[in-house]
Amino acid sequence: MTEPAPLRAPAGADHQPVAAVRWMERDALSANSWNPNKQAPPEFRLLKTSILENGWTQPIVARPMDGSLEIVDGFHRWSVAADKEVSALTGGLVPVVVLPPTDPSTARMATVRHNRARGTHHVLGMADIVASLLADGLSPEQIGKRLGMDHEEVDRLADRGNMLTRHAPDGFGNGWTVG
Repeated sequence: MTEPAPLRAPAGADHQPVAAVRWMERDALSANSWNPNKQAPPEFRLLKTSILENGWTQPIVARPMDGSLEIVDGFHRWSVAADKEVSALTGGLVPVVVLPPTDPSTARMATVRHNRARGTHHVLGMADIVASLLADGLSPEQIGKRLGMDHEEVDRLADRGNMLTRHAPDGFGNGWTVG
């Protein structure tokens, strides 16, 4: 069996799917049956907070299928759009980018690529951000609420391995130090 030639998006900014974001009724979209990406409740709440604070910054990606639109990327954004506070921002509409018609295999691969391309957060980078937010005058409680972190996570990131300085300089031995 020969492998098909790789697909290529059309050239030119005007021909990219994101050049044609549409505002559509949430119910015009349907979930796919293959998305391997799962989202824990704290991250779901954080997504809601993100949309409520920043608005819609990323469209849902869908493909035409059997007269409707099937979600390729953005299932969690679509799900949180059912929340009454989020829905009220746009009168129940969600931003959608529609891909050209494609076969199921290509759609599944697009879902995986979208999910995996987002990357992960590194601990020291997050610690730097938390330190800068604290330096900007935000309280640990504000940081926790707005970033979906519990108190212990904010505290540990703020420590950045420096428990000797922040908590009990006389109460820890060298076994607590890094390096």
